[in-house]
Amino acid sequence: MLEMTAHRTYPPANGPWIIRQSWRNLLFAHWPVPEELLRPLIPNALDVDTFEGQAWIGIVPFRMEIAPRGLENSLFKRSFNELNVRTYVTHQGRHPGVWFFSLDAGDPLSVASARMFYKLPYFNAEATCRTHEDQIFYQSRRTHPHAPGAEFDADYGPISAAFQARWCSLEYWLTERYCLYTADQQGQIYSGEIHHAPWHLQPAQAEFRANRMTECLGIQLPDTAPHLLYSEHLEMIAWPIRRVSEQYLAQFGEAPSG
Repeated sequence: MLEMTAHRTYPPANGPWIIRQSWRNLLFAHWPVPEELLRPLIPNALDVDTFEGQAWIGIVPFRMEIAPRGLENSLFKRSFNELNVRTYVTHQGRHPGVWFFSLDAGDPLSVASARMFYKLPYFNAEATCRTHEDQIFYQSRRTHPHAPGAEFDADYGPISAAFQARWCSLEYWLTERYCLYTADQQGQIYSGEIHHAPWHLQPAQAEFRANRMTECLGIQLPDTAPHLLYSEHLEMIAWPIRRVSEQYLAQFGEAPSG
């Protein structure tokens, strides 16, 4: 996997990776939203990333398998359903990444570990994911103590053949992201590097019966149809998070224009 890098805008991280993940039956559902709605929800040290001047918020349900490096076939391997709410950010116009508003998962051990070691806003949830032919039936309800309510219920699936996103297209901008940003309680920003092969994407359809994932953010999704993409399967590796500094970011290039 690490020999396949031509699709990236900057090289993979140095040092040993520590986690392998497998993502299956994944839906990228994105809505355009005003940048000013997102700005108060993101640390000032980060910039809201936009494509042709438009900010986006994404809701991404999928099935997850995760294991520490070298223990992929052990009892440490976990399998569960996950649903994240995200937008896109840069640091001083460089190093494009993902900012997660929430990640709901059906595995309490993984939730606790991610909150502790990756400082991510993971929440416990009851989540089911069923498949029938090319159709995915996904439901999630947040159960985390003292957390704001959130619910999702949708059917989705691909509607045409797979493709790889064209460089600097909206599809590339939304999906080919190789770091996440997060912050601790003191406001220190961290970045976590990941790597994977290019996404194999398919245009998708979806029916949303319930979607209350952004209500706790004070964001009402627009009535416009979302931008929908599906991916059957992707393998990913991840490095530990690191404190963001100018020296750290100097190894990365500029954000691709959008």
